[in-house]
Amino acid sequence: MPKVGMPAIRKPQLVAATMAVIDDVGLAGASVSLISRKAGVSAGIINHYFGGKNGLLEETMRSVLRELSEGVQKRLAVTPQDDARARILAIVEGNFDPNQVNSKVTKTWLAFWSHAMHEPVLFRLQRVNEQRLLSHLRIELKKLMPTDRAHFVAQGVAALIDGIWLRGALNPHGIDPKSAVETVENYLSLQLQDASSISKGKN
Repeated sequence: MPKVGMPAIRKPQLVAATMAVIDDVGLAGASVSLISRKAGVSAGIINHYFGGKNGLLEETMRSVLRELSEGVQKRLAVTPQDDARARILAIVEGNFDPNQVNSKVTKTWLAFWSHAMHEPVLFRLQRVNEQRLLSHLRIELKKLMPTDRAHFVAQGVAALIDGIWLRGALNPHGIDPKSAVETVENYLSLQLQDASSISKGKN
């Protein structure tokens, strides 16, 4: 985390510069020197407040995750509480928000995922993000099916989101949000039909 005293105006500059440099040369080539030049600050500022590239990547991902969370919350805020299906799709749409699927952010996500396997702080960030998604999904799914089934389907929806996102991020044409949401919606429809059949069979 950045040290207290980091000028607030500098953080967005450095986050934007980090993503731009990762987009240009990848994480391995994204040196503190390149990032500092892109941001128009001294390398010393990055090393002092962030402890180097890893600290700056952490702050960059915290920024990306905040945007992701805000995008989901904004969609949920305008979706009726009693329309669980629509709220699940709102969560899915938030994960494929335009801010999350542009080239700079997708490459930063890929760098984060690969780095998180070896950096405990980044791994914790990934776990928090994963659990937040599953929690949102379970809350809505439990309105439509038994708890154990809701947990199972939540895992399936999350796996689809991650899988579609990863395949799209590695595709030269990028991620197609509309197609992504439609794919998850199809899976959800099948699971709801299945849950309904199971429920009727018990009656």
